[in-house]
Amino acid sequence: MTAPHHHTWHKSSYSTNGGECVEVAEGKSVLVRDTQNRELGHLTFTTPEWTSLLNTLKTRQP
Repeated sequence: MTAPHHHTWHKSSYSTNGGECVEVAEGKSVLVRDTQNRELGHLTFTTPEWTSLLNTLKTRQP
C-alpha cells in the first residue's frame, strides 16, 4: 500500500483579491484548484507545462 500524497497549497501570486483566486500545489507535478470550489477537484500540469503557462502569462501582461 502506498502512502497518501499530501500537498501544500498556496494562493497563486496571479490571483486577485476580488475573490477570483486559485491555489497551487507544487511538487512532481503542479496542481491548480479554484479556492472557492475546492470540492470540484484540481487540474494537474507537468512542470514544463506549468512553466510554459507562467511564461506566457508574464509576456501578455500590460
